[in-house]
Amino acid sequence: MIHLHVTAIDLARVRFATSPLMETVASLRTLAAGRRGAHLHRPWIEGFAGRADRLRERDLELLRALVRPEGYIPDFLVPPPGRRSASFTEELAQVADADPEIVARELAHLAVHRGAQQGPGRERRQALLQALVDRPDAGIGPITEAIEAYHRVAIAPDWKRIDALLNDDIAYRLDALADGGVDRMMNNLHPSVTFADQTLRIVKYYEGHADCGGRGLLLVPCAFAWPDVLVRTAQPSSPSVSYSPRGLGRLWEEHPEQAGPALAGILGHTRAALLAQLDLPMSTSQAATQMALSAPTVSVHLQALRAAGLLTSRRAGRQVLYSRTDLGDRLLAGRPQPT
Repeated sequence: MIHLHVTAIDLARVRFATSPLMETVASLRTLAAGRRGAHLHRPWIEGFAGRADRLRERDLELLRALVRPEGYIPDFLVPPPGRRSASFTEELAQVADADPEIVARELAHLAVHRGAQQGPGRERRQALLQALVDRPDAGIGPITEAIEAYHRVAIAPDWKRIDALLNDDIAYRLDALADGGVDRMMNNLHPSVTFADQTLRIVKYYEGHADCGGRGLLLVPCAFAWPDVLVRTAQPSSPSVSYSPRGLGRLWEEHPEQAGPALAGILGHTRAALLAQLDLPMSTSQAATQMALSAPTVSVHLQALRAAGLLTSRRAGRQVLYSRTDLGDRLLAGRPQPT
């Protein structure tokens, strides 16, 4: 159990962010667990298997040594994003700028970490990690190159869909904050997380205490954190908690709702297909990509569906995300208006 102690100042500085780098690093743990422990992400695992030959085996070997199925993940690999929607390039630059002494210390700790070093191949992994530690720059160059190559193949093709789910979760958490305050928002993050007496308690395999100490608290929804909660408390940045977003089971569904011919006859084929497409919130550009239409064309259809009460929209940073309303869900499913 981790006890994360917060003050009134920390609660005033709670913020949310999405992190493509966190997804990238956490997905390596999902791959390491394999089908045995990651059935929810099996469609992604199978999709990645078809693209894995684009990566060098030495990069994958290095990444498997850095991110193990269980136990410690070096903090320098997951620096806290500086803003709500940092890009992968911005976050990778933070990794590249990490203090070599800190990197070396964390890699040395990983090499002897009992939980992380379970399983076959321990000596080979330890040799790889020690070779990085022995370099003057703590081997940060090969690490960032491997992460960048892996992200391009594993996460970038699906990032728009993942990002839509993460932003939908943040909107839900902010609504919970508005409706019920910090208690409701914190106690609904994850089954392993509870909040009481200004302490966030997170069920883990070890016992620990940490103080936010006025640094604030960063909450990061992360699809590949499932089923775990990832906690980072390293100084001097804000502690962060990465948890699974709501609706994660929808992430890899392939258009679960299909518009029937009757609905297409009323709305038109394009608008009916667009309504069916929005099983996750999407921006105009995201929907245009999915529909293979121009953004201006899709914008006209989105506005018409919203005017009819079938879609709702909300702003997420610089984007406007569209999602189906309850009426849109019922119409798509062929269910009548409740009485």
